[in-house]
Amino acid sequence: MTMNRRDFLKSSAIAGSGALALGSFGFDKTDEKDKKKFTRLEPIKDVVPISLEERKSRIEKAKELMRKNNIDAIIIEPGSSFSYFVGFRWWKSERFFGAILPADGDFVYICPKFEEDRAKELILFGKDIRTWEENESPFKLTAQFLKEKGLSTGKIGFDETTRFFITDGISKEASGADIMSATPVTAGCRMIKSPAELALMKKANEGMLQAYKAVFNSLEVGMTQYDINKLIAEAFRTLKLGGGADVQLGEYTAYPHGSIKPQKLKEGDVVLIDGSGVLEGYHGDVTRTTVFGEPSKLQRERWELVKKAQSAAFAAMKPGVPCEDIDAAARNVINNAGYGPGYKNFWHRLGHGIGTDVHEWTYLVKGNKTKLQPGMCFSNEPGIYVVGEFGIRLEDCWHVTENGYEAFTKQSPSIENPVA
Repeated sequence: MTMNRRDFLKSSAIAGSGALALGSFGFDKTDEKDKKKFTRLEPIKDVVPISLEERKSRIEKAKELMRKNNIDAIIIEPGSSFSYFVGFRWWKSERFFGAILPADGDFVYICPKFEEDRAKELILFGKDIRTWEENESPFKLTAQFLKEKGLSTGKIGFDETTRFFITDGISKEASGADIMSATPVTAGCRMIKSPAELALMKKANEGMLQAYKAVFNSLEVGMTQYDINKLIAEAFRTLKLGGGADVQLGEYTAYPHGSIKPQKLKEGDVVLIDGSGVLEGYHGDVTRTTVFGEPSKLQRERWELVKKAQSAAFAAMKPGVPCEDIDAAARNVINNAGYGPGYKNFWHRLGHGIGTDVHEWTYLVKGNKTKLQPGMCFSNEPGIYVVGEFGIRLEDCWHVTENGYEAFTKQSPSIENPVA
């Protein structure tokens, strides 16, 4: 998630979620009657931020991976990997602000001169801040540092989300450098979560279920998807949970990411809520599907089939299993029930990695032979989508353990009772 300057100025030095609050899904105003619906919700308790010591260990692991992959330095601009390593957030703009981590040194920052004092307030690791005036080139400044380090012809890794004008500018000024991806380092660190990260993700996911339960109990005939979204925003706000959710009703649930077309809730409609809650910069991701009123036989059958597919995927999860096998376990259940082949009615991969980004390395999809390792985190979200009728999706996140897996949330009990 990227920040603009306004968000940044509201945020704290250590990467958290509060300032981002409702993200792109949220609403600025909430009716008093909506607030009263959630009087029993309380802010999530016992939230423990990532410690400085853990952040230091991340930097050391990054250096270890750099040496292992023959990368002499990595360059990171603001974004998830940036805040993951340096411990604070900065906004992306046309003015390059970046962090350089050599394999044998401390972080060095390339900073607009007029932002130097603000940067000094936030920087936790490394004291070397190289500044550039408005008429100067930050890319030339970066190349000068690489030359000082003897890395003018070195192997320089860029975070995969770095914008082209930055990579292009630096590569032109440091034309002798061997430019490559820093993903073996960034993903190598971020894919394996620590106990502290897992604890934050568990609380984020559990908090989302509290919000969903309150919202499902507040549904009324005639509500639009935006009315329900507004309720979710207020529930998240009450829980002190950042993020937001997407709501789809009736036939529009047949599109995995829904539709912007106006929708009004009526008896017999499928209701699908898919959201991401953020706590101290870590994401939860939960989808629940129910029916407003009495489910039809077909709605119930498809719902049960999707849960069966999700359970089959859970049963296959353990260290050493290729990611594609988990996808296959769920997909086979749906395809064998007549909703195949391939992606015919189960349109997307089974799941994605999750952490400081809601979608990150690696993915539960055919062709991904990456083997599960303890500490990896994923979503498990099978679905059946039939255009003109309705869609069903159930999603819970989980992490790999030494002997199998542990889910952050309990599976949905039934179509009538979507939240345990």
